[in-house]
Amino acid sequence: MLENVKAFIFDLDGVITDTSVLHEKAWRKMAQEDGIPFPENLSNSLRGVSRRKSLELILENTDRKYTEIEIQEMMDRKNRYYRESLAELSPNNLLPGAEELIDTLNINGYKVAIGSSSKNAAVVIEKLGIKHKLDAVVDGTEIEKSKPDPEIFLKAAEKLALPPNECAVVEDAASGVEAANAGGFVSIGIGPESRFIQENQKPNMRLNNVQELLKNLIN
Repeated sequence: MLENVKAFIFDLDGVITDTSVLHEKAWRKMAQEDGIPFPENLSNSLRGVSRRKSLELILENTDRKYTEIEIQEMMDRKNRYYRESLAELSPNNLLPGAEELIDTLNINGYKVAIGSSSKNAAVVIEKLGIKHKLDAVVDGTEIEKSKPDPEIFLKAAEKLALPPNECAVVEDAASGVEAANAGGFVSIGIGPESRFIQENQKPNMRLNNVQELLKNLIN
């Protein structure tokens, strides 16, 4: 399955590091301030989707209608809370096996890219200390359509100068795997099988964590 792969494009949150908890805390704080319910099961739905889509999902829990000005203010406020929490981020926040995997790919001649919907991806990458190990980065500031549209991964492949079928996309979100499949990439889903239920969200390869991907490459 990976025989023709020359590059790996990684989602950032939930694959290389886990800032999803920081996103959730920021959204939850914003929602509580505005008296908007934030159900416990909402967190999974916010994985891998844009800031606006995340807010739309949160606002489904209230009957109140918001103006565009109010929506923009809420997104800006959430982003301020999230960016404040990034101050403490460091290489210690890399998920187990992530840096070793990137190093192994670099040593073996694979190209490595990040494809993240986050508009703060550049800050996160800098804090994690992995910028110099990447061949390309595409984030939320460069795209018009968020996942499950494949635009972000297609732009990453373009920067790598490779066709999609020679790139593997590593994702922990169902919407990300759906985007990879739609773009003609080799899709690798990280997480439990129950996360990738719909047919168009089933990855070509499913693993529990990036450490398993490292073992697959070494073997």
